[in-house]
Amino acid sequence: MSRILTEELVFLNSQVKTKEEAIQAAGELLVAGGRVEAPYVLGMLAREQTMSTMIGNGVAIPHGQHPDLKYIKETGISVLQIPEGVLWDEGELVYLVIGIAATMEEHIGILQNLANVVDEIEQVEFLSTTNKKSDIINALDA
Repeated sequence: MSRILTEELVFLNSQVKTKEEAIQAAGELLVAGGRVEAPYVLGMLAREQTMSTMIGNGVAIPHGQHPDLKYIKETGISVLQIPEGVLWDEGELVYLVIGIAATMEEHIGILQNLANVVDEIEQVEFLSTTNKKSDIINALDA
């Protein structure tokens, strides 16, 4: 099994202006990285319409819905770093968008690991501004 996060799945210094653009960009990284088929990205956008994927501390974790699991080729996460932040929910900025493509079995482990990392605001601030993809990969691909 390959790593769930590689350099091709990390985009630094994104200038997206809306959360929809951010979700689209995170999804396109997963498509380009061979982790999902293109329709999965539509599922990520649809999921956000039903419930916000912001988890706090400037982090959001967009992912598809159950019917979208068939579009996952291989488990992976993508990271879109937005140093200036993008408005996600009312008055809430997001600086790290972590797109998730995982089967039900792997989903829980990935979420637990992400929760541990993003629980530390200093860690999120560091990952939101680093200019090295390796910093993000080392923090999130445990």
